[in-house]
Amino acid sequence: MKTLLPTSTAGSLPKPSWLAQPETLWSPWKLKDQELTEGKQDALRLSLYDQLQAGIDIVSDGEQTRQHFVTTFIEQLSGVDFEKRETVRIRDRYDASVPSVVSDVDRPQSVFVEDAKFLRQQTDKPIKWALPGPMTMVDTLYDDHYRSREKLAWEFARILNEEARELEAAGVNIIQFDEPAFNVFFDEVNDWGIAALERAAEGLNCETAVHICYGYGIKANTDWKKTLGSEWKQYERAFPKLQSSSIDIISLECHNSRVPMELIELIRGKKVMVGAIDVASDTIETPEAVADTLRMALQFVDAEKLYPSTNCGMAPLSRRVARGKLNALSSGAQIIRKELFG
Repeated sequence: MKTLLPTSTAGSLPKPSWLAQPETLWSPWKLKDQELTEGKQDALRLSLYDQLQAGIDIVSDGEQTRQHFVTTFIEQLSGVDFEKRETVRIRDRYDASVPSVVSDVDRPQSVFVEDAKFLRQQTDKPIKWALPGPMTMVDTLYDDHYRSREKLAWEFARILNEEARELEAAGVNIIQFDEPAFNVFFDEVNDWGIAALERAAEGLNCETAVHICYGYGIKANTDWKKTLGSEWKQYERAFPKLQSSSIDIISLECHNSRVPMELIELIRGKKVMVGAIDVASDTIETPEAVADTLRMALQFVDAEKLYPSTNCGMAPLSRRVARGKLNALSSGAQIIRKELFG
């Protein structure tokens, strides 16, 4: 029987301290070689266990095998030189030293498929797998070859589509493309960003999602949010075109943000992953607070299309806090199910 209001996380979960430094993005691995391979698999199993214990309906790998949601994918591609670094402005928010595109980009072999197969062996639950979106990948590099953000995005879309088809064949039920850049580069989103996203999802029979948020709870992001005023209306720039796109699910940030809930009306008809958990705070939500967010969302999205989720990934949080938030998400969704369906 189909689960109503199926819960999931937007992406990452904290890594165990024996694998990488806790509560830190880009944290280097503490293991090497075969020990690292086994350690990643152990962490993936633990991450899955935490999700199952909390009653999460659509599970993921918690990104346990990746250092970063974008870079770990790019590291496996040819045409990108990680030694040749340049400083660029990431999403118009902060400067970062990034690798350079020096020749045609390609994918010599699959990146996450073995990890996805491993996760599929561990559970019968529906699996969601996150990939970086083409525009966000472009925004994380210095392009010394194509000299065109659009051209590079189309190349990444082709590569992502190859990977996504293999992930689907490995048993993944939902493939999610992470596009935080959609909240920043509005003209590009509508000119070519959504089209490149559709190219990345081309020919897939599994469900597809795009996750657009205001970022992890790191200082650069929280400082940026303070500049956005009393209402965050960035979504209204991308939502109309996404509503008519081929993407099945739109994943967005809601709880403890200043996003006007009525913007969800712009994607009426789509399935919506509503962020009901704040990842920029150590405060663990009460189930009732989660339920309140979901009740507000139900004014603008039909119950059959509402997917309770987190605002973003939880990698920078402690494992204790992340587990508490998973439990709150699950319990809050259960409150609404009882209200709606008895």
